[in-house]
Amino acid sequence: MRLHILLIISTLLVTACAPETTLSQSDQILQNAFDKGTSGIQVEGGGIVISILDDDTNGVRHQRFILQLNSGQTLLIAHNIDIATRINNLQVNDWVSFYGEYEWNNQGGLVHWTHIDPDKFHVDGWLKHKNITYDRK
Repeated sequence: MRLHILLIISTLLVTACAPETTLSQSDQILQNAFDKGTSGIQVEGGGIVISILDDDTNGVRHQRFILQLNSGQTLLIAHNIDIATRINNLQVNDWVSFYGEYEWNNQGGLVHWTHIDPDKFHVDGWLKHKNITYDRK
């Protein structure tokens, strides 16, 4: 009986200390969208900044950076800085949360519409960095 109880306790301890092997729901949705080549879906999630790119200044201006999700998938974030405030103090290894529209590409995808829509045509999105929400000017 004691051996049986010890085995149960040790199994529970090993299970409790095992690394997380399942993806978050948002990472699963993004992985599924990437795997199926899906575009145009609203997504929410977060990741670590692994690269900060130059702003896209052709037409509507966008702040651009690449996030890596916990799953390992990468996402290009294209944040419209004509409508929303840019994240000025953004650095590699910072955590950024997002809500926007996913578009497929062969490098993991991109997320845009991370701001309000002044015309009320599209769902409002946002970015969050260090407890500040970036969705409007």
